[in-house]
Amino acid sequence: MFKKLRTVVYHVSDLSTAKGWYQQITGVEPYFDQPFYVGFDINGCELGLDPDLTKVQAGNHSFVYWSVENIESCVEKLTQLGGHLIDPIKSVGEDIQVAAIQDPWGNAIGIIEEK
Repeated sequence: MFKKLRTVVYHVSDLSTAKGWYQQITGVEPYFDQPFYVGFDINGCELGLDPDLTKVQAGNHSFVYWSVENIESCVEKLTQLGGHLIDPIKSVGEDIQVAAIQDPWGNAIGIIEEK
């Protein structure tokens, strides 16, 4: 059965630009950087960027939530860097807030803050 979130792969049409964008928002350099895949280690979880769009269909049917320390500043930074707010910050109970931003390639990035 599931043990933990291990890898999130976002499909992107411009790997070089996406790599720079994700470096800016995470503050992390990729540990794997090839023309077919770029991988970042985000505190033990892999964020992968894949330029192969052959099996990608329109529409996001799931959200992966990344833990953040300050959801307001995270939303601000993501939108300043070209992300589009698709689900504004909202409380979901027990001092937990969530939001979702669409990256410039159409991927949904969920963020969650637990106070």
